[in-house]
Order: sequence, then C-alpha cells, then structure tokens
Amino acid sequence: MHYYRYSSAEVSCWYKYLLFSYNIVFWLAGVVFLGVGLWAWSEKGVLSDLTKVTRMHGIDPVVLVLMVGVVMFTLGFAGCVGALRENICLLKFFCGAIVLIFFLELAVAVLAFLFQDWVRDRFREFFESNIRSYRDDIDLQNLIDSLQKANQCCGAYGPEDWDLNVYFNCSGASYSREKCGVPFSCCVPDPAQKVVNTQCGYDVRTQLKGKWEESIFTKGCIPALEGWLPRNIYIVAGVFIAISLLQRYSASSWRGP
Repeated sequence: MHYYRYSSAEVSCWYKYLLFSYNIVFWLAGVVFLGVGLWAWSEKGVLSDLTKVTRMHGIDPVVLVLMVGVVMFTLGFAGCVGALRENICLLKFFCGAIVLIFFLELAVAVLAFLFQDWVRDRFREFFESNIRSYRDDIDLQNLIDSLQKANQCCGAYGPEDWDLNVYFNCSGASYSREKCGVPFSCCVPDPAQKVVNTQCGYDVRTQLKGKWEESIFTKGCIPALEGWLPRNIYIVAGVFIAISLLQRYSASSWRGP
C-alpha cells in the first residue's frame, strides 16, 4: 500500500489553527452540556431507570440539553481532529453537517413564517401538554416558571389553562391544596417582599375574575411571546444572521484561502 503526501498542505496553517481554536471551544461546550445533562439525570434517578423518560407526558428539558451536547461534542471533535490532523474526511463531515444544520434552520424559519397559524396551534398543544406535567418533573417546572416570570404571563392563553393540571384544577373532584390556584410564577411580584412567596397563587381563581389582575398575570404566554417578537425583531434577526455567518465561515474555512 502506498501513501501519498501532498506537495502543499490541504489546509493552510492560518485556517488550520483558527478552525481548531474555534472548534475546541465548541467541543468543550459540548462536554459541559453532556456533563450537566447526565448530572441532572443522575439526580433524578433517570440513569438507573431510563423508562422514567418515556413515562413523562411533557418534555424533559434535560433531553434537549443532552441532544445539543451530543451534536456540539460530535461536530467539535470532528472539527478539532480534522483541522489538527488535516483529515479531509472529518473536515468534509464537519462541513456537510454545518451546511445541513444551516439549511434546516432556514427551512424552519421560512415554514414558521408561512404557516403561522399551524405553528401557533402546535405550540399551544405543546404548552398545554407541559402544563399537565408541571409537577411531574422539577426541570420542566423550573422551565415553565422561568418562562412565566420572564414574560409576565400565566398559562398558554390565560390562567384558566391551569385547570389542565390535576393539582390546580377547580373541579370538585380535586382535593389538592393548590386547587383553583396558579403557580407562584404567575403572581405579580411584590417589591416589598425579599423572600419569594410560593403560596401566593393559592385560591386566586376562586375570586372574581376582575380581581385577578391585582395579584396574578392574566396574559397568556403565547400572546406574550407573539408580542415580544415584533419588538425585538432586529435582535432576533441579528442573532440569526450572526449564527448563519459563523456556520458559513466554519463550513468554508477548511478549504483555505
């Protein structure tokens, strides 16, 4: 078997170490995501019983963290080793994966713009499904609480959506202390309180609907997010363009000047 050495490097020295430096950060970020995800699963006992993931009706945020970690780890490894060893096969894999991700992002953005009603309905179903599982997973609970506090909203389209959760349901069959209430993240914050009152949402929906605004947010999170996007369209567009240019640069830099 004969080995051939190219007369000149397939990847220029400048691009080689620049691409390596970029991907080592990408790879380390993937390691961090994987470490955090596996640690979170070990704390919840999922690693000892993986069927807990399938039994959950809502989404487990840790799954998303692990998926992102796997993609970043794989692409970062391919980019690092490919650039350092000038392995054209790994660089082609890295390039192809980056281009594929870019076009997937572009396709999702275009389809979301063209089919806004369909996307809105799917997001409503997704949000309502996670409301039902609010007490089933601590990470999902923290995610919903963070979303509601950040956007000053409650439920998908309003506080009544919390009737979907067995603990907050107002029906006579419920014996939960949280019956006819909402999570504390729906409460209007009191500047005088230095400690978060996690019981501020108890029994709030037993009051007249006109009084709800005094103690909780009445806007749904979907309308809140729809209102946030037009106000921050330039920021969103700038982030998307920056990510696209970074991916485009990463995909083309291995060829050299």
